[in-house]
Amino acid sequence: MLDTPSLIIDEEKMKKNIKKLAEIAKKHGVTLRPHTKTHKIPDIAKKQIATGAKGITVAKVGEAEVMAEHGINDIFIAYPIVTEAKIERVAELSKSINLIIGVDSLEGATKISEVAKRHQISIQVRLEVDIGFRRTGVLYDDAIKLAAELQNMDNIEFQGIYTYRGFFMNGKPTLELEKAGVEEGQLMVDLAERMRKERIQVRDISVGSTPTAPYAAMVKGITEVRPGTYVFYDRMQAALGSCSLDECAAYIQATVISRPSEDLMIIDGGSKTFATDVGPNSDPLFLKGFGHIVEAPHAILERLSEEHGMVKINKEDPFKVGDIVRVIPNHICSTVNLHDKVFLKHDDQFEEKIVYARGKLS
Repeated sequence: MLDTPSLIIDEEKMKKNIKKLAEIAKKHGVTLRPHTKTHKIPDIAKKQIATGAKGITVAKVGEAEVMAEHGINDIFIAYPIVTEAKIERVAELSKSINLIIGVDSLEGATKISEVAKRHQISIQVRLEVDIGFRRTGVLYDDAIKLAAELQNMDNIEFQGIYTYRGFFMNGKPTLELEKAGVEEGQLMVDLAERMRKERIQVRDISVGSTPTAPYAAMVKGITEVRPGTYVFYDRMQAALGSCSLDECAAYIQATVISRPSEDLMIIDGGSKTFATDVGPNSDPLFLKGFGHIVEAPHAILERLSEEHGMVKINKEDPFKVGDIVRVIPNHICSTVNLHDKVFLKHDDQFEEKIVYARGKLS
């Protein structure tokens, strides 16, 4: 019996999720390059590749290094790399694997060019474009000018464009996933066509998070989608309509450690167990609490301290000290990053998996 709190992965559900997105990508003739920030485990990345993914996506150089050390040789770092120390690491990694990195500024590109020239190599880059999420990415109307500059820079191989918009449309969260995904894809295809008219060679047009990837993939001209959360799904994706709660492959197994009153029970998982970045009552999902309790869907994991989860229950609920409950987290990606290991469950057997790429901040 596993001790608690533990992060459990239902292997059969995970395999079905991996297959589902692979089939969608194949149907529409686009490359699948899953973002491994969700699981951070090389063995799971290899399962995704074996099921049809071309390579993987990461956000940090450290994550790329870990994945490469474990035999994965086609990686896109979907993040602007601007510091000399990181670019030096990128240059070294580029000598042994197919590596592409993100850029969204002339300053960053200039530094990449300088380091690559020193190493006597070319570094592959994609230009990140902001289409409404207001995070990183060159503004849409400024992208053509920057792409032209990138194409002409020494020791830089301009591959194409990419974006991340999540479930946003018109500057705010939306539940209209198909409309958002199609619009995301079309905006990027239109931009690529405008670039090509300016004699800019655009090979890759990479888009799509878990909510939008199935729809963005339908847009003619899109070459790649990069969903991440789909491998496990989570409560947020279920609320968005990307999956059902039954498709969620990951959950926290926790123990009831106290029932101090008839309407309250305490579990042994708090903010060191569950991510808090997708909190309750935020637009557009308005989730209640920090996770879905499988054994009591009406219960609300309403408060977290470091080691305690306070669950509001009904007085008729039979929970007693020592009982085990399963909780599907609101956001699985950042929840995984809190754990040194997960347990892959097949039948009634558990296989320990080290989360090798957790905590890679640089």
